[in-house]
Amino acid sequence: MEEAIAALRDAGAVIVDPVALEAGKELNDAEYQVLLYEFKADLEAYLAGLGPAAPGGRRTLDELIRWNEENREREMPWFGQEIFVLAAAKGPLTSPDYVAALETSRRLARGEGIDLALARDRLDAIVAPTGGPAWMTDLVDGDHFGGGMSTPPAVAGYPHVTVPAGYVFGLPVGISLVGKAWSEPTLVKLAYAFEQATRARRVPPLRPTADLTVG
Repeated sequence: MEEAIAALRDAGAVIVDPVALEAGKELNDAEYQVLLYEFKADLEAYLAGLGPAAPGGRRTLDELIRWNEENREREMPWFGQEIFVLAAAKGPLTSPDYVAALETSRRLARGEGIDLALARDRLDAIVAPTGGPAWMTDLVDGDHFGGGMSTPPAVAGYPHVTVPAGYVFGLPVGISLVGKAWSEPTLVKLAYAFEQATRARRVPPLRPTADLTVG
C-alpha cells in the first residue's frame, strides 16, 4: 500500500494520510442484519419464480435448511448453514428491525462515513487496499480474511473502482478508489492514471500452490 501511495504521489496526486472512516463495528453489525433479511426475501422470491422448475419443489429457506440437514454428510462435511438459519428466522422487509437496520447502514456508510471523510479533507477519492492476498483453503479454521474496502461503498451504494496494485509472495493485491455518489468519471480517471503509472498487472500464472520464497 505504501508503494501504491508513493506511485500516486509521484503521478501528481495530493495525498492526505490517514483518512478515517469512523463507523467500524456498528456499520458491520447493521449491514449484516440487512443482509440476513434481504437474503431470505430475495432467495425465496427467486425460488418462487422458478415455479415447477424449483429443485425438488423447495421454495422456502426453511425447506432448503431441512434438505441440507437430511443430506448433511454429502452437503455439509466441512461447514454448517448458520447464515441460512439466522436468515430464516427473519421477518419480511416491512419489519421495523429491518427498516431501522437499513437506515442505520445507509447513514453510517454515507453521511457519517464516506461523505464525511471526503468533505472533511476536501478529497476527490478515498484510496485503500481492496483486500489482502488470497489465502489457502483451510477446512479446519475456515477463512483468513484480513480486511478490505468493499463494505462502506457497497452499503452506501457508492462507486468503487479496484485495479491491480502489486503482489505479495506472487499473490495479486488491488487498490480501491472510492468516491461519493455519481463520482464515477473522476474515479475512472484516477484508476486509469494509476494503471498507466504503475503497470502493476501481470498475466496470472496457474500454480498448484503459493510461492512462499522470499526475494
